[in-house]
Amino acid sequence: MKPKEATDARENRMPAGAGAVRYTASDEVKRRGVRRMKTIATGFLVAATIIYILTSWALRAGAGPWAGYVQAGAEAGMVGALADWFAVTALFRRPLGLPIPHTAIIPTKKDAFGVSLGTFVGENFLSVEVVRVRLAALGVGRRVGLWLSAPGSAEKVTREASAALRGALAVLRDEDVQAVVGEAVTRRAAAQPIAQPIGRMLARIVDEGGHRGVVDLCVVRAHDWLVEHREQVVQTISEEAPGWTPKFIDNQIGVRVYKELLRFATEVRDDPGHAARGAVDSFLADFADELRNDPETIARIERAKADLLARSEVQDLIASAWSAVRGMVLEAAEDEDSQLRVRMRDGIRSFGSRLATDTKMQAKVDGWLEDAAEYVVDTYRGEITSLISETVAGWDADDASRKIEANVGRDLQFIRINGTVVGAIAGLLIHTVSTLV
Repeated sequence: MKPKEATDARENRMPAGAGAVRYTASDEVKRRGVRRMKTIATGFLVAATIIYILTSWALRAGAGPWAGYVQAGAEAGMVGALADWFAVTALFRRPLGLPIPHTAIIPTKKDAFGVSLGTFVGENFLSVEVVRVRLAALGVGRRVGLWLSAPGSAEKVTREASAALRGALAVLRDEDVQAVVGEAVTRRAAAQPIAQPIGRMLARIVDEGGHRGVVDLCVVRAHDWLVEHREQVVQTISEEAPGWTPKFIDNQIGVRVYKELLRFATEVRDDPGHAARGAVDSFLADFADELRNDPETIARIERAKADLLARSEVQDLIASAWSAVRGMVLEAAEDEDSQLRVRMRDGIRSFGSRLATDTKMQAKVDGWLEDAAEYVVDTYRGEITSLISETVAGWDADDASRKIEANVGRDLQFIRINGTVVGAIAGLLIHTVSTLV
């Protein structure tokens, strides 16, 4: 491999490791521009040197006073060019390879620059006052409201939110979610007493007469069942009679009992003030009171709840609820005309319209953002600034120097050109003043 090719390969290598500075093809293009500018700046120095040599020869040959003026300008231009060449070169490497103090500043002071940069960013960009003032000036709440209320924005947000929801549901494992949901529901239900809340609810229902419709339904169904199953009732009663009684007497007893049952059911059905209905009211009221105040009843209900939650059928029901919910949500998220997406679009559009015009809501949103930004700045300022300093410290010194030179070196070469021109002008002026004096 030729020396130049080896150098180019070394300069274009991609350093391994996170945070390493990378010398890219774009940097190589910029480096070629820097080389052209170096050639031009060096050309100014060479031109000043040639002019100085020629004017020095002209003075010895007896040329007029003009040669002294030109020589002074050329000499000063040489000095300025060399001084600025030294200054620019000293930023990136040691001039002529000499171990001159305070040269190769970027490679040798890289870590200190990283610490200083991190401190500068932390003090001037990550201060609470700066962040709050900047956010307040931006008016984020109003801008977000205007964007959300603009045509197409609500649809875009809904579409992206639906895609994110589908992605999240696709990533989640059903068995994991079912286990979490089952545990959460079971733990919450086990920790939440139910006897007293049920007692309060039942007492309120009884006080308001809300149970009477259920009682009416039960009584009507009992009466209709007796009418439809007369033979079965009579036979059942007859079979329960003592074995020593005649069969026809057993049948008469069955018919008699059936008639009494039917009469009782009919009276309860038709009479809202029947004593049996009152007995039901009293039973429910007493039971509601026991659920609220009787420790033994409360304990029995809680034990029954625990036994119910422990049954595999209940756990399977809780687990299957996730599959049903997941399927419904996925279907709704994929269908643009589903109620989920329609309501989401309408809600986003309505929220955006209100946010765009309601100054109180804008102030509230801006306040939330400022508080969140203040928390982030206060909590993570050290991590952010240390990220800068640690990243810079992880750079290879030579690669970082080459990359920085490739990006800013072209402008720095103008310093050399300006140094040559300004030096020449200054030398000419100094020579002129000295001659006149």
